[in-house]
Formats: sequence, structure tokens, C-alpha cells
Amino acid sequence: MTTETRRVRNHIDGEFREAADGRTSEVIDPTTGAPYTTAPLSGAADVDAAMAAAEAAFPAWRDATPATRQLALLRIADAFERNADELLAVECRDTGKPLELTRAEELPPMLEQIRFFAGAARMLEGKAAGEYMEGLTSFVRREPVGVCAQVVPWNYPLMMAVWKFAPALAAGNTVVIKSSDTTPASLSYAAELISEILPKGVFNVLSGDRETGRLMVEHPTPAMVSITGSVRAGTEVATSAAAELKRVHLELGGKAPCVVFEDADLAAAVEGIRDAGFFNAGQDCTAASRVLVHTSRYDEFVAALTQATAEVSTGDVADPDCFYGPLNNADHLAKVSGFVERLPAHAKVATGGHRVGEQGYFYAPTVVVDCEQDDEIVQREVFGPVISVQRFGDEEEAVALANGVEYGLASSVWTRDHARAMRMSRTLDFGCVWINTHIPLVGEMPHGGFKKSGYGKDLSAYGLEDYTRVKHVMTAL
Repeated sequence: MTTETRRVRNHIDGEFREAADGRTSEVIDPTTGAPYTTAPLSGAADVDAAMAAAEAAFPAWRDATPATRQLALLRIADAFERNADELLAVECRDTGKPLELTRAEELPPMLEQIRFFAGAARMLEGKAAGEYMEGLTSFVRREPVGVCAQVVPWNYPLMMAVWKFAPALAAGNTVVIKSSDTTPASLSYAAELISEILPKGVFNVLSGDRETGRLMVEHPTPAMVSITGSVRAGTEVATSAAAELKRVHLELGGKAPCVVFEDADLAAAVEGIRDAGFFNAGQDCTAASRVLVHTSRYDEFVAALTQATAEVSTGDVADPDCFYGPLNNADHLAKVSGFVERLPAHAKVATGGHRVGEQGYFYAPTVVVDCEQDDEIVQREVFGPVISVQRFGDEEEAVALANGVEYGLASSVWTRDHARAMRMSRTLDFGCVWINTHIPLVGEMPHGGFKKSGYGKDLSAYGLEDYTRVKHVMTAL
């Protein structure tokens, strides 16, 4: 079956199904703005069926040995790798991403992350057993939480699905996972591959909209809800889950500051910030979207970033030099455009600031300079190919400006001064601080934010532990 005609279907209890009531939604190709397929619009009956399947499958998967779960995840990674051409074609058709760039930048870490959690399945740790009261021995069991409801965003549909299902399955949980309604195809295809490896009911996939997600969160079966999305969505999920005291794992928005000091390697900073700001059309919660430059280097930095940005290509994803594809959908294009259209008089568009072409949802790489701390474009997440630039005078002011937003996901510091870098890594209120780089992630290290960027960690042993619960066992001697 080709990507042109591939059907998007739910995967429930080992079977591929349409929505129970037959409803569908159109899936739009963001490079053209035209629909290219349909996907199930899952309702209450579909959510009930998926939750029932996951609940029934949980006892056996919970009791499977860590080695069994490890082998299953390794086989999933191998299946993804064998079918990489088709998997990437489906992902790129849904998202509009350049194919070869996605192959180089997204596929390798995705496979590595599945394989990391495969190994981590056999490395769960707990406190040593001991006699903390005379005649009694205590020890700790680390157990899976149960059924996990997971919601995947549209910016990295398959990779974000991996970040959710891999640790959940490694820990012994069963999963009901929902794709975004704008990018459902790659997760549906992944289910075809995974269905040949996992027992039925362990991994269930639903397509649907915000209402489908709400039904999943409010369903009585899940013990845990995990979402990657906006602050608004995270707030709604946390509020809904609170009614039944479900555990919640939230990876939400970001507004990453890049603090460029006077002693920075300016060429390296410009290149690193440009690439991290425009990768995936800036549709990344860790994107280098907010640059703070020491006043002594400000003009030099702005000129260099403006020139470097002019070299960034978009608009033709078949062009091997294309660095990023379209924005995800028409509403998001209007949202990104609106930020630039509403700029205050003191902020200036140094380059870009407009739509590219009349077809699809492409937006030019944009640099906005002379921004001030209270500007909307500084305070709110644009989630597009737009970088704002503002000045600072000293280290204290840099910290205040960098921390002066409601987000706390990621940040970077550009300096040759090691002591300054260490001070900044301590005082920046973000879940990740990069030094003289921006955006690389590795499976062994945690990813997650503070403040309104959410709570819980993806990746690493911390991510695995988030999908477990701790039980104290005490026995008389």
C-alpha cells in the first residue's frame, strides 16, 4: 500500500478498526492545504473499547519478565528500522517535513530511545532491603502503574509517541495512545508494525480530536495520563484528572532563552541559534526562540543572525537544501502570522515576517529585533520560525530577563567563561541548560520543565520511573 492511499485506522485489542459510529475527519497535507486521506474520529465507544482492552491485557504484561519486555522493545526498534522508508514517508506526508532531513535528524534518535528503554526495563532500582525496626525486614517494590492514557502532539508525531509508549511499556504498563487529528498516519502505521510483536491489548491506538482526548482523560480506567501539548491543554488535563486523582505527566510549552555574553564565539552562537530556532519550522517547545545578547555585541549579533537567516530555505520540501517544511495547519499559520502582525512599534522585523507562497502553510524564517521584555512575542510561545532578539547589560539582568516568563523548559548560555556558565546553569530556572549549544537531546538524560512547562520527565531512567509506583513491603523475621 502506498502512502497516497494508506488508510488511517484505530488499533484496539489487536485489531484495526474504524470508529464505532463511522465518523471520520479529513487529514490535510500541509504542503498543499488540501485533504489527502481521512482518519477515524473516535468517540466514547472507541475509548471504552480501547481502555477495556488495555485493562484486560495489563496483568499478563505486568507479570512479564523485564527481559521479555526488553526483547519486545528491541523488536519494535528493529521493525521501525527495517520499515524506515515507509515510516518516514508516512510521517513526512502528514507533517510536510523534508524527507532526508527527517531521516537524518529524527529517525536515529527515535530508534536509540526505544533501545535505551529496552535496556532500562532491566535496570529498575530501589532502596536496599534492611531491618529498620527490630525483628522486621523492609524492602521496596517498584511496579507499573496500570493503564496509561497518552496524547501525542503534531510537531513530532512519531518521536513523541516513542517518548510515551517506550517507557510505559518498559515499566510493564499497557497503553492507549492518541495521535493528533492533524497527524494521525504515522502512529497508525507504527501500530501495524507493533501489532506483530506485542500481545493484543498491550498497545492501543486511537485517532481523534480534542473531544477524544477529553474522553480518554476522564475515563475511569487509566491510572496515569501523559500529554505533550500546550499550557492550555495541560491545564485542562490536570484539572480533569484531578477528579479521580489520576497521576499526570505534562510536557507543555516553552520559550527558551539563548543568553549570548560578550565573550561568546559569535559565529558559533549565530549558527547554533539559527539552526535550533528554525528546525522543524520552530515547531519545537525547546526551539531557540528568544535571544538575549549583551549590549556590547548586540548590533554585531543582529547583523550576523539576519544574514545567516537569509540562507535558510523553506517552501519546497523536495529540495535537498530545504531546511524546514510548512507549519502544521491553517489555524497555526494564522496564529504565527498574528504574532508578527501585532508587533509593537519599537520591535522591527529584520528579515522574513511573511507567508511563503500561496499554497500550503509555509512561513519565512523571521528575526524580530529590539524586543522588550513585556512584548507578547517575548512572553508567549510562537511555535513557529520566529526568533526574537533583545539586549541585556550584565549577568544579573540576563538571568532576570531569561527567567522572566511563565515557561521553564529549556535554555542555553553562550560564553567562553566556565565559571559564568556554571553560575548560569544554577540560576536559570529551566529543566535543561545547554552551554554553547542548543537543542541536542540524548536518551540517557531527562527532558522536562518547570513552572507552566509542566512536570514529569521524558527520556532517561527518570522517565521510566515516572511510569512506576513504589510499594513498601515489610515482613516479620
